[in-house]
Amino acid sequence: MEKFHLFHVNTDQFSLPQKFTFPFNYEPHALAEIAANELQEYLNSQEEWSHNFGFEPQSSGKATGKMFGVLVVQNEEGELGHLWAFSGKLAGRNDHPEFVPPIYDMLDESGFYRVGERELDKLNQDYDDLIQSDEYQRTKDQYALVLEESRKELDTLKQILREKKHKRDLVRKEDPNKEVLEELENESKSDHFLLKDTKRKLNAALDSSRIKVRQFEDQIAKLKKERKTKSANLQRRLFESYELQSAFGVSKTVLEIFDTHGLPTPSGAGECAAPKLLQFAYINKLKPIALAEFWWGNPPEKEVRKHGQFYPACKSKCEPILSHMMKGLNVEPNPLLQDPQHFELDIIHEDEEIIVINKQSGLLSVPGKTDRQNVLDLVMEKFHDLRGPVIVHRLDMSTSGIMILAKNEKAYHMLQEQFARRIIKKRYLAELTGRLKEKQGSINLPLRVDLDNRPRQLVCFEHGKDAYTRWEYLREKDGNTLVYFYPETGRTHQLRVHASHKLGLNAPIVGDELYGKAGKRLHLHAEFIEFKHPKSDDQISFSAPPTFL
Repeated sequence: MEKFHLFHVNTDQFSLPQKFTFPFNYEPHALAEIAANELQEYLNSQEEWSHNFGFEPQSSGKATGKMFGVLVVQNEEGELGHLWAFSGKLAGRNDHPEFVPPIYDMLDESGFYRVGERELDKLNQDYDDLIQSDEYQRTKDQYALVLEESRKELDTLKQILREKKHKRDLVRKEDPNKEVLEELENESKSDHFLLKDTKRKLNAALDSSRIKVRQFEDQIAKLKKERKTKSANLQRRLFESYELQSAFGVSKTVLEIFDTHGLPTPSGAGECAAPKLLQFAYINKLKPIALAEFWWGNPPEKEVRKHGQFYPACKSKCEPILSHMMKGLNVEPNPLLQDPQHFELDIIHEDEEIIVINKQSGLLSVPGKTDRQNVLDLVMEKFHDLRGPVIVHRLDMSTSGIMILAKNEKAYHMLQEQFARRIIKKRYLAELTGRLKEKQGSINLPLRVDLDNRPRQLVCFEHGKDAYTRWEYLREKDGNTLVYFYPETGRTHQLRVHASHKLGLNAPIVGDELYGKAGKRLHLHAEFIEFKHPKSDDQISFSAPPTFL
């Protein structure tokens, strides 16, 4: 089986993992790392196909990085090997010999999907041709001209009739005799009928022109409806063609899987690397051992992706699919649902209005979807008589450092106003991967949530919210760089994205499992804050050193 790759190195020294990889938050097993290295060696040396990953500026075509996956498997003879896959298509194809095949071959020219695509292309072309046709444009222009001329003629007539009415009103005020009044009344009736006849004549001319426009618009609407219906039917049939197995041997279509979760089926569902790998393993009686996925090539414009780095499976497309496909596998528990640490409040200041704490990394600021400990619950347990809001601002679970808590509603609103006016001074200490060329600077990259991979954030100049960070170099440490961050806005993951993104510092924070490489903890710490006390109005400040130095 050419898609089953035996390891190039002796793997006897490595024990097999007791449980299969939890694909949404993992540290690659040693065997998965070796498999990934062997795939990367192939990517660097192969000459069978050409894809512009962005390594060479002179390469033709748009530079596009790609997510690759490896699955360590064991065959029925007990031999250990690995499978390779890529997300979507590679070099315009999805059937490369060294990689597992797609679950459904969308690129088969004789298949229903490509046939349907060609039919849609024909409808799109017919639609564009009709919209852009000279005859349609002439018909619209003619209607617009008739409409404009009708309005002008009607406006002119109305003005004349208003002037005549005004003159009649003046005559009536002079108390004329009966004969004059009758003459004025007859003239008024005559003008009324003239206006009605003119409107009727103009509307008849407009109707004739409007009918021609509507004939085109009816054709356009019919094409749009036909295109929409055909596209929806084609997409549904495609989703029904992706039959995905579980480890138990139960098959479900992509459509059934997402319907079960009450979710719309996203475009591209079933085309990611992980589902392809598991599907091939099940069909060929290969036992899944460990999974890993990595990015290869240039990063996307909006997302943070680093060449050669491991990443979890995507959530919007893969979470429902893999939750089905992994049924029957003994899977590692989700580490985010584990809470082995026990936290105590580290209070560095308390008075009648506020509490200032030094939050530990791994402690949530507020309750989340799990039962993990959080600052709010710990504060409410310790201070039973608190009134009103408590949490003034938040820190990410992975970020440590200073948080201000309010003991009453008045203090809360006064502190909130200072945050809203951006007059609270904050300084974060971060350890960045690698060295920086500059000594200071600013980053202005708007952010929005990644709808496909919450809670990750994207850089988005179209829909993102303003996010501004100043930074300065502090010193180097073991090949990395310590910097101060001064955030002037407080967007979710702002410092983490600004550090990691290629348009920012392009240097992920050490231990950043979302935008860099996971470690024991995130090396980001809110070490200093300065603000006005909500009661005394005095300027006060607090600092707390990080534990990762």
